[in-house]
Amino acid sequence: MPLLKLLLGRRLANEEHTARKITAFEGVPAMGLDGLGSSSYGPEAALTAMMPLGAAGLAYIGVVMLPILVLLVILYVSYRQTIRAYPSNGGAYTVSKANLGTNASLLAASALMIDYVLNVAVGISAGVGALTSALPPLQPYTLSLCLGILLLVTFMNLRGTVDAGRAWALPTYLFVASFLAIVALGVYKTLAAGGHPSPVVAPPSAAPATEAVTLWLLMRSFAAGCTAMTGVEAVSNGVSAFREPVVPRAYRTLGAICLILGILLAGISYLARAYGVSAMDQTQEGYQSVLSQLTGAVIGRGVLYYVAIGSALAILCLSANTSFVDFPRVCRLVAQDDFLPRPLAVVGRRLVFSVGILYLAGAAGLLLIAFGGITDRLIPLFAIGAFLTFTLSQLGMVFHWLAELKHATSGRVRHGHRLSLAINIVGASVTGVALGIIVVAKFVEGAWITVLVIPCVIFLLKTIHKYYAELDAQLREDGPLHLTHADPPIVLLLIEEWNRLTDRGLQFALGLSPDVVAVSFMDLQGPDTREQHKKLRRQWSSNVEQPARAAGMKPPKLMLLEARYRRITEPLLQLIAQIEKENRDRLIAVLLPQVVKEHWWQYLLHTHRSYRVRRALLRYGGSRLVLLTVPGYLEEPRIEEGLEEVA
Repeated sequence: MPLLKLLLGRRLANEEHTARKITAFEGVPAMGLDGLGSSSYGPEAALTAMMPLGAAGLAYIGVVMLPILVLLVILYVSYRQTIRAYPSNGGAYTVSKANLGTNASLLAASALMIDYVLNVAVGISAGVGALTSALPPLQPYTLSLCLGILLLVTFMNLRGTVDAGRAWALPTYLFVASFLAIVALGVYKTLAAGGHPSPVVAPPSAAPATEAVTLWLLMRSFAAGCTAMTGVEAVSNGVSAFREPVVPRAYRTLGAICLILGILLAGISYLARAYGVSAMDQTQEGYQSVLSQLTGAVIGRGVLYYVAIGSALAILCLSANTSFVDFPRVCRLVAQDDFLPRPLAVVGRRLVFSVGILYLAGAAGLLLIAFGGITDRLIPLFAIGAFLTFTLSQLGMVFHWLAELKHATSGRVRHGHRLSLAINIVGASVTGVALGIIVVAKFVEGAWITVLVIPCVIFLLKTIHKYYAELDAQLREDGPLHLTHADPPIVLLLIEEWNRLTDRGLQFALGLSPDVVAVSFMDLQGPDTREQHKKLRRQWSSNVEQPARAAGMKPPKLMLLEARYRRITEPLLQLIAQIEKENRDRLIAVLLPQVVKEHWWQYLLHTHRSYRVRRALLRYGGSRLVLLTVPGYLEEPRIEEGLEEVA
């Protein structure tokens, strides 16, 4: 069995596409891991921003987290509207293109793609952070662990969205059950103790305060905590992945993700204050994540601790899966509009957009290497793309409902549209304000990189579109068939010696045209090889010219060209230029005999001149030149073997 088939499974047929769509059960692991995983690093990012306040910072976590929870509710209601209005695909790119124009859609696409790449890097690095919290000896291997997990997630998504969703279902629902239970138990203990529970394992003491609380510091904490919102848009971007009925399944998935995320964010923030859990420096020895400290404080460090932290590790690492589901789908939409390379719009072996998956893996891998796999270094770049797409999507929906109101036929319909319009106006306003806060608060910490990269990506998208527009304009043909080159072509057959491959090439060439010229190059191996060409002339006379005349055919000519510098391309291009000048109304066909290599080691034993000649002729030959390959097999293959291999 071929290795690719063993790893990725059999190639799927187009008609299996419907069966490869997902239900809400697979939808939560496939699209919700980003949102659920951010319940870990969102509160931790907010607490990290308040580290200068020392233990006093815990008193303000509720002030920071409450507006984030309000944002979550607004986004949930708003994205329900979007899914209803665009049931095929309600992502920010589609909504912006339909309602705000091309430039807005490219802004949304750029922000989305950057955010998805960052989500992969942040999710995996946060997961490894959770692992090194539980097992500190692994801390020196942070980057290697990050890259290994990235490889695993990439591999599973190349197998298909359904396979990934089912594979991640167990750790997803184990995480949800574990931490909902921990939050419930922690809240119960806190209430029973009058708000001051005794931790089973006391968390490390907070560092001494170095600053007083300021509005600016709270804004920075809010901006950092908003990373918990990333992933909420994933369902609207991936609506096309669901089975029928699409909209109800998307509603259920979105509702489950937002409800679980809201409970975890509120519970973790409340318990962090009650148990005195502060953020720690991830680069320092002995680092423990907020989730690790909180779990130890509530249930201790027994078996249940390692089950919960293990599920948290899995969910954080696998939170990258959301990007692997949605990034290729967004890229497909953009590529279909010719703003990204067209291979991104092509379905791969397992009915997923494999090229997009590989692009995402490569970009995220480079980011992890650049930042050493440390979450705190990546967080400042995060959330800007997400909130920019939130705002554009909501603003696009405002214009959508304004247009729908003009065509409303009844008072009931108009009332429904006005309610939807109001919801999206609130959503656009709130997310726009949050975006402004995030940009200002994170700008000097590294967010300027994202702000700078987005225009560069838009420029790249427009450059790609310009290329495709020029290509299509040059290839477009609306008129009738041109018959200016209807005469048989002049055929040039490149040969080295008289052999079976030359024989096959001549047979094919004579079937194309009576004007065949065999071209051989002198001195390719050096200046002492003239005797070989004398032998070739004798063989040509007896093996080619005499049989051709006997059959009443025009004998093919043999032309020996001098290769002064042991290179074929220059004398061949000179010959082609001369033939074109003397035969202005005829095509020139160049036949390249080539031995087919079946094993890797055979590539080491050949000169590969045919490849270099093909490359030069494609680049400089012009529109009157046609290239053909005459394959030479050491052992005649069977077509049936090829059909079995590609299956």
